[in-house]
Amino acid sequence: MNRIEIIAPAEKAGKRIDVFLTDVQGISTRSMAQKLLADGRITCSGKPLAKNYKVNTGDVITCNLPKPAIYEAIAEDIPLEILYEDAHLLVINKPRGLVVHPAAGNWEGTLVNALMFHCKGELSGIGGVLRPGIVHRLDKDTSGIMVVAKSDAAHQGLSAQLADNSMVRIYTAVCCGILQQDKMRIDAPIGRHPVHRTKMAVFAGLGEMQSHTRRAVTYVEVLERFSKHTLISARLETGRTHQIRVHMAYVNHPVLGDVAYGGAGRSFLADGQVLHATTLSFSHPVAGQVVTFTAPLPEYFTKMVEIVSSG
Repeated sequence: MNRIEIIAPAEKAGKRIDVFLTDVQGISTRSMAQKLLADGRITCSGKPLAKNYKVNTGDVITCNLPKPAIYEAIAEDIPLEILYEDAHLLVINKPRGLVVHPAAGNWEGTLVNALMFHCKGELSGIGGVLRPGIVHRLDKDTSGIMVVAKSDAAHQGLSAQLADNSMVRIYTAVCCGILQQDKMRIDAPIGRHPVHRTKMAVFAGLGEMQSHTRRAVTYVEVLERFSKHTLISARLETGRTHQIRVHMAYVNHPVLGDVAYGGAGRSFLADGQVLHATTLSFSHPVAGQVVTFTAPLPEYFTKMVEIVSSG
């Protein structure tokens, strides 16, 4: 069992204990905090705390975290659409609905499980036992191109290109509303949402909150305008979690079908964000030449374009 003691600072006074706990290492979400509270694992002066307890300055709060279970990805025979493969890497077209790597709630049936089967375990180990070969990710409901590292040399080379923003990643999306500008550059820092810990948010102009953010830049180009929606191309300069989804919501043109960032009543046409990773270009980390891959728009995407284009 992992035992942690925290002294509540004055600036946290009055916060609900389940919100306060999301800043504790090892407690990532409010729901996890509430489960620990319900199990009596969070105490103050030896007494278990209720989930609606308000923190006081100087409270000594003890968190008795359960020992984490150790998991290892297992191979599963799941079909993959492979666009390219060699001894060092493979490029795949990920379908919508496929989770990239095992995590709570999705220990099986992920892209990693499929890769373990296809590659017979020959994947870069830099990402650990749950993320072998994974250099970058796509959200579950985002389809499109991903590159996977089979060797550690490839992983290191691809990661370096992600870090220096030299890897070209272009997405296609349907957004709500009509974008007036043909081209736009969105430069707005992104960080973890202060309340909804599974979401991200823009923190432009919020002073001290910017210390918890990272620079994020997206280039947007209009491809076609419809009566109530816009088809866009979005190129990432940086690669923050949910970056395109967060940035488009920030400029009040959320990605169609995006339940997390689209707002109530704006996602009824689709059962997930209409967002596809269309183009990926990088320097082969071992051979050295620049390679470019494209993935055509999938059926769900073209059907949605037909719907919005008809009015």
